[in-house]
Parts: sequence; C-alpha cells; structure tokens
Amino acid sequence: MNPTIETLLSHRSIRKFSDRKIPRPLLETLVRAGQSAATSNHVQAYSIIHVVNPDNRAKVAELAGGQAYIAECSDFLVFCADMKRSTEAAERAGADVVRGMMEQLLVASVDTALMAQNMVVAAESEGLGICYIGGIRNNPAEVSELLHLPEHVYPVFGLCLGYPDQSPEVKPRLPIEAVLKEDYYQDAQDDPLVAAFDSTMRDYYHSRTGGTKDTNWSEQLKPLFTSKLRPHMSDFLKQRGFGLK
Repeated sequence: MNPTIETLLSHRSIRKFSDRKIPRPLLETLVRAGQSAATSNHVQAYSIIHVVNPDNRAKVAELAGGQAYIAECSDFLVFCADMKRSTEAAERAGADVVRGMMEQLLVASVDTALMAQNMVVAAESEGLGICYIGGIRNNPAEVSELLHLPEHVYPVFGLCLGYPDQSPEVKPRLPIEAVLKEDYYQDAQDDPLVAAFDSTMRDYYHSRTGGTKDTNWSEQLKPLFTSKLRPHMSDFLKQRGFGLK
C-alpha cells in the first residue's frame, strides 16, 4: 500500500490542536494542492476566506454552534462556492451571461468540495489534523455578512487546520458491499449490511468513550433528518443569487 492510500485510510477528525502554528509557506502550498483538484470546465468556482482576526474567529465559532476548536486551531478557513468571479470574467469577454442557474450552484458546490478535499489530503500527509465545519450553514447569512461575501458567493463549510493534540481512533466506514454496486442500484442486501455496521459502530463508540456512549450509526443519523435539516438554506441561496432557474 502506498503512502497516499495509507494517509487516506487513516483520516480522523481532529478537535484538539496544539499551540504550534502552521508556517505560512506550508499553508500556501496546501492551497495550491487544493487548486490542483479537478474543476468543471476549469471554472475554479471557489474562494477561501482565511479567518485570522480573533474576534471574527470567535464569532464564527458561535455562529457554527459553539465549536470552540474553530478559535483554537492554527488556521481556520471558510470554503465558499463562488460564481461571481467566473461569470464576471465571461461577461467581460463579451458573453451575455445567465445567472442563477441550478447547474451553477451544483458546479460551484462540487468544485469547492473537491478543492477542499485535495487540500485536506495534502494537509494530513504533512502530519496536520483537520475538522470540517458544516455548522457554518447554521447561520449562513450572518457568516456571509461577517466575511463580506458578495452575491453569487456562499459559505459551504469551514475547515480547522492545525497540529493534532489528540489521536482518536479511525472511525469505521460502511462495508464496501453497501456502497459499491454493480451495473444497477441494488439494495436487497442493504438492511443486513446496515445492521452489521450498526453493531460495529456501537462497539466503536463504546471503545472511544470508555462505555459512556451507547448508540449506533442509524441512531446518529436521526438529527440529520429531523432537527438539522436547515430549511433556511433554500431561501438563503436564492437571496445569494443561486438556484433560481
């Protein structure tokens, strides 16, 4: 197994960081690694806000649900889907551009995720720890105002970067048979595979918490389909100029 695959298979979310700071040249190298990710039609529909101001960091941490490690990590980045730069470039080149298309929202969101994941793999290969922050979307309008995001730009997620001060276990993933399907979508075996995975995850949580957490994968999903639906995102994205057509 080569080092790249070993790095990918050893991914953990890190929520406790040392005081050691990431050198600026390394941070910029990580961004360049992110930029090397695939991008639809070379649009590169993303921008990154490096949140340096401590007060802004603290405010983002509050808006994202009180996640203290946003303020404590070496560097905190907000990854934004950005269709402003590319549509304006096309307009300057003489195009009668159309804005607000759903496809533009999808392209920008996918581009942003691919770029971020490239950057994460590069960071972990350098011994850094990371934690994605989806809580940015709890209050996207407030985050956008704080970061001065213009129309046709929206915050997709945040990313904590730093040197780890913890070493959690690697969290198990679904059996490959549940996600790799041949020729057609076949779900006949999904129920028993999920049941087995629930057992695996219950054991994992018991081990990680010393027996204080008694739950499984299916139970952990419940808030995502009840309290964490973020119904405000539809109107927010429309207000930002995305997904109208």
